[in-house]
Amino acid sequence: MFDRRKYCTDCHSMLSWTCIGSKKSGLYTNYYRHRDNCIYCTPELEEEKQQNIKEKQQQFRTLDDKERKAYYHAKSPTNYALKVQIACDFCHRIVHVSKCCHGSVHDITILRDSGLLEHVNDSVQIIADKGYIGEENVVTPRKKPHGRELTDKDKDFNRDINSARAAIENINQRLKSYAILDDVYRGAIDNFHKATQIVQVVSALCNLNLNKHPI
Repeated sequence: MFDRRKYCTDCHSMLSWTCIGSKKSGLYTNYYRHRDNCIYCTPELEEEKQQNIKEKQQQFRTLDDKERKAYYHAKSPTNYALKVQIACDFCHRIVHVSKCCHGSVHDITILRDSGLLEHVNDSVQIIADKGYIGEENVVTPRKKPHGRELTDKDKDFNRDINSARAAIENINQRLKSYAILDDVYRGAIDNFHKATQIVQVVSALCNLNLNKHPI
């Protein structure tokens, strides 16, 4: 039987887990994934993470109220965030990365400003979640009418849309397999160009990795 046990490169101790994830996915073989599960290094990593959070919060405290609120995530108004729009095709290849925006910017606003809609025609459709309802060029799940239930036809439609959208969730997981996108962002909070470039580079790496480890 193949021995999947790994050893931490910092303290040389055996990890507390034995499964390294699917060979097909290739998601859990990087250095940081091992450290995250090491029984000796995990407390150290948690301390590093908390320190990074404190440093980032101090950067936000230097902003005035209006500037600070611009970074609030729309779905979690107590958390600061930067937001980037990702689009992929049905082959799970990332084909579009928008410019980085404040966390408070609505998804549909990012879409309209990104230029992605210029590529929409009769043969090319965009499938998205309910955050994009209102854009006629985007296919989204149907919203439940006020005081009524969805019809069986609408439920079947939503099921098909959500099934098609599952690809982007797999892509998001791949992006987060890179430590720079899976932890507190350490860059300058006002350098949106750099944040955009980081996501673009990681997206390119994901596309290259797709040839070796298809989803």
